[in-house]
Amino acid sequence: MPHTPQIKIPATYMRGGTSKGVFFRLDDLPAAARVPGPARDALLLRVIGSPDPYAKQIDGMGGATSSTSKAVIVARSTKQDHDVDYLFGQVSIDKPFVDWSGNCGNLSSAVGSFAIASGLLDPGRVPQDGMATVRIWQANIGKTIIAHVPVTNGEVQETGDFELDGVTFPAAEVQLEFLDPAAEEEGAGGAMFPTGSLVDTLEVPGVGSLRATMINAGIPTIFVNAEDIGYTGAELQEAINGDPRALAMFETIRAHGALRMGLISSVEEAAKRQHTPKVAFVARPADYVASSGKPVQAADIDLLVRALSMGKLHHAMMGTAAVAIGTAAAIPGTLVNLAAGGAARTAVRFGHPSGTLRVGAEAVLANGEWSVSKAIMSRSARVLMEGWVRVPGDCFVAE
Repeated sequence: MPHTPQIKIPATYMRGGTSKGVFFRLDDLPAAARVPGPARDALLLRVIGSPDPYAKQIDGMGGATSSTSKAVIVARSTKQDHDVDYLFGQVSIDKPFVDWSGNCGNLSSAVGSFAIASGLLDPGRVPQDGMATVRIWQANIGKTIIAHVPVTNGEVQETGDFELDGVTFPAAEVQLEFLDPAAEEEGAGGAMFPTGSLVDTLEVPGVGSLRATMINAGIPTIFVNAEDIGYTGAELQEAINGDPRALAMFETIRAHGALRMGLISSVEEAAKRQHTPKVAFVARPADYVASSGKPVQAADIDLLVRALSMGKLHHAMMGTAAVAIGTAAAIPGTLVNLAAGGAARTAVRFGHPSGTLRVGAEAVLANGEWSVSKAIMSRSARVLMEGWVRVPGDCFVAE
């Protein structure tokens, strides 16, 4: 019986922050997948192992969570004063869909390391010892990210003593700067607050009227108060992900928030835009025990934040949502800022299910509009495996 042999494609499996994904050089992809479209999506779906009705991604590289069902494509940059172009695909687990609508802040921390190791950076920009500055063009949202990557003996340093809650082992610290992080989303006019207000009343069928801060920064995010939806803000994953009614409620909030933000034209479109916007709930600081068993003291944090990604409560915090948190915290009057005490600030430390995270942002009000020049946070990244991924040769559409 005739069969189609597998093909192999150079790839690197990397952890970045609290996520991991499969990284490709653009030029290493089959010709049909080097351009956006059905062939690229079909290929990445097969690499990751989706769609999978069992929701396990056993026949692919995915890990059956939003944090581990990701793909990255990197190329030498076509933008002036940038080193590489970085494109992120959030691969749906149970549907034949790759969402290209936003960035992954966690995997952003691995892009600089991958670019250096893959020879995509001008060798003159890589010191023998010290810090390499990698200028990244985030192609999904059209923004600049600066990664500061440690280099030892001319190679990326991956080991170190930097600890990141949500990641078991320490590694080398990678500092990221997200420049002008207000997302220029289609339909939102590029405004940081697309509704024109720091806090809105969001009408959600079956839920009621909710106060909400809807912000485009890092990634479009809808913030609501934990107490308004019956939570404390100290919940861990099982409290939300094991409750179908809660997940349906959050998806309804997300869909109606997306409509109010101008990201979609009807609530039905939200199902085709799973990666963005995010929905998160905030509360004032409180003591709790993180998923690792580590106690988190209220005195050590400014507020509590829990966020959902791809329909499930995230085990830690998405990097782009952390940018949104830091930005909103810096702007007096937002729900995030109020949960943090309402004071002006340039950095915030928040509690998430796996522990704590600090992110900095400086906000400026000019001519009635808020802007943030950059948000800063530290992550870490590490190569887990490199070589080739194999997929059936007929899994993507040939041109």
